[in-house]
Amino acid sequence: MSARPNAVTTTLSDDPACAAPLPVLGREVSVPLVTGGEVTYAALDYAASAPALQRVWDDVAAYAPYYGSVHRGAGYLSQLSTDLFENSRRTVAEFLGCRPDDQVVFTRSTTDSLNLLAAVLPAECEVFVFETEHHASLLPWRDARVTYLNAPRTPGEAVATLERALAGRGRAAGPALVCVTGASNVTGELWPVRELAAAAHAGGARIVLDAAQLAPHHPVDIAELEVDWVAFSGHKLYAPFGSGVLAGRADWLQDAEPYLAGGGASRKVARRADGGVEVDWHTTAARHEAGSPNVIGVYAIASACKALTDAGFDALVAREQRLVARVREGLAGVPEVKVLSLFGDDAPRVGVLSFVVEGWNSSHFAAALSAEYGIGVRDGLFCAHPLVRTLLGSDPQDPGECGAPEAEPGERSLNAIRVSFGAGTPDEHVDRFVRAVRELVTDGARWNYRTEDGRCVPDRG
Repeated sequence: MSARPNAVTTTLSDDPACAAPLPVLGREVSVPLVTGGEVTYAALDYAASAPALQRVWDDVAAYAPYYGSVHRGAGYLSQLSTDLFENSRRTVAEFLGCRPDDQVVFTRSTTDSLNLLAAVLPAECEVFVFETEHHASLLPWRDARVTYLNAPRTPGEAVATLERALAGRGRAAGPALVCVTGASNVTGELWPVRELAAAAHAGGARIVLDAAQLAPHHPVDIAELEVDWVAFSGHKLYAPFGSGVLAGRADWLQDAEPYLAGGGASRKVARRADGGVEVDWHTTAARHEAGSPNVIGVYAIASACKALTDAGFDALVAREQRLVARVREGLAGVPEVKVLSLFGDDAPRVGVLSFVVEGWNSSHFAAALSAEYGIGVRDGLFCAHPLVRTLLGSDPQDPGECGAPEAEPGERSLNAIRVSFGAGTPDEHVDRFVRAVRELVTDGARWNYRTEDGRCVPDRG
């Protein structure tokens, strides 16, 4: 893709059909530059955590004085909080297009949701997962027999790879689960979820969708996609208050022991004649929500679901795709930049792109973007080590680069830079990012940097 000659000087706001960004917290925060002065912070690390929507913050602040313990409390605030908590469950179910018999379980995060699902797998369950997954999807299945599938290079190859793997199970095989992302946290590329769900079901397996990077950018409809479960996090959905969701079929959840044992998960506890205790566990979502729930976090997720729905996903997607096109065109105009991709340059993607720059240590480049331009991106392996290694053509045993939080001391050879954005990103942040990349590649950094505690930082000595 070639860059337009005016790619840097034309702004998205010149297009009258382009919707304005949604108001988010922190949009007016100024940060110091190492070269002097201050600049409004450009938060371009949405794939890690998105800023809270202003509407979410306002809703949480309005509710906070009325906070009370949920379930069984006789007081007014307890009853109000219980209604709000359970209404939030219904709001999330509507947001996800849940089927009538589906359950919505509130967790701490996507990682927690997938570990919950791993804990309730039936005996002898086989799990199939692509090596391209985030570690939250790749690692929870410790008590199952796991088949790791090689990285596909096209959506069609992904489907064919899964079909072959499931065909090898045989007709008498037991339960199986496929875990797949909806959008890559490294490349932003959209995966063929509905086709993979059809392949899973045809092969006698169920499927869980990791929607952590999909739900903030695109509508997610469980029934339409024909997936069995969906997992996502509030902190990526503009609701960073410590809650997540696992939504989907109830039977495996009801048949398993509670994820956590304690109050709230039990309906009745009685002493037995032999001196022990007998427990009657809930069969509803409460079965896996032991302890006092994060009511504010749950309400924040519901508020974000309503805000995104009210804003209209068609408009949000259209605006984000303009931002994606702008970044891709800007980076394409810098020959030293290589954008990472599994499915090719023209593959549909959300507002997440990773790249490397010839002649640059990725940690150094990211540090310069922050210190000299006030731009926050991420560098590292993005908790998707096998995928980044594949994209960079690395041997599996090659060490990671110094600067990746996951790297061991002295590891210096492998890393990338990720820029990510969404519904709250102003046009100027994207403009500044593209300009900064070009200036750093052309002119170099204006400051010296050193490694400190595994991070590349400005040398102020």
